[in-house]
Amino acid sequence: MFWDNVAWVYDIFANFINRKANRALCEAVAQMIQSEDEALECACGTGLLSGVIATRCKSLIATDFSVNMLRRAERKYRNLPNIRFEPCDIMQLPYPDERFDVVIAANVIHLLDEPEKALQELSRVSRPGGRIILPTYMNRSESGKMGGTSRAVKTAGANFKREFTPETYRAFLTNAGYPKAQYTHCEGTIPCEIAVLQKPKI
Repeated sequence: MFWDNVAWVYDIFANFINRKANRALCEAVAQMIQSEDEALECACGTGLLSGVIATRCKSLIATDFSVNMLRRAERKYRNLPNIRFEPCDIMQLPYPDERFDVVIAANVIHLLDEPEKALQELSRVSRPGGRIILPTYMNRSESGKMGGTSRAVKTAGANFKREFTPETYRAFLTNAGYPKAQYTHCEGTIPCEIAVLQKPKI
């Protein structure tokens, strides 16, 4: 599995190659988490956002499909008392309906065969009025060109199912039923667009 194989080098990408975008991402997401939140993080990777979320919320379950990624994240943050790490498939979340105040799934939507199904799962486990935070790397510029770093990551084996620009990302979420999503742009080597979806209150 590609992500298991690259877990040991992923932090080089996160902390150096795409440092500017990821710093802005962490700062922005931190402001979106509230102290009373019970949070779920899907596709936590090596923990880029896990520590940020856990230090702001009441409790966090951080999950990933890649066991090696998850192990690295757990080693970093095992001393935080309010965080638990669990292997998990975003397409079939093992949690009850309306369980979490906030659900975060960073940089995974563009890797999925059925991203709409993942959105349904994220919504299912969110409480009415809850937030779904979806940071996603923009692998193409506004002009439609793929940058050198994105090309290198793709060539290395990252299987991008979609290659978003900010415009096409917003169109995707609008078509998925979220026309009122709020967006924050994080500039960097590979820019990141943070979408915040609000689950309707009953």
